[in-house]
Amino acid sequence: MKNILSDKKYYSIGEVAEFLNVNTSLIRFWEKEFKQISPKKKKSGIRKFTKPDVVILQVIYSLLKEKKMTIDGAKRHLEKSQNKDKVLISIRNKLEKVKSELLFLKNNL
Repeated sequence: MKNILSDKKYYSIGEVAEFLNVNTSLIRFWEKEFKQISPKKKKSGIRKFTKPDVVILQVIYSLLKEKKMTIDGAKRHLEKSQNKDKVLISIRNKLEKVKSELLFLKNNL
């Protein structure tokens, strides 16, 4: 995964795909498979993801790509422990933001 997203209200599917380093088609597939993902859709079909959507996608990415779970296994895991994973991802994002700010300060001293 790339660096954390900026603090916008909505993210395009392209931004989310770049952030997770996956194809947009994979995000659309996950959206169909996991009921927890619910981006806003315009009449034209353009998806707009919120921060909570991105957090859930990070959890799904971690379960499928890093922990090598099956889709059914990831679905069961999300249903059991969704809140715990959201908190862990949120903490991870905050720590990455602090790290990048510290590195920026270090490089500019």
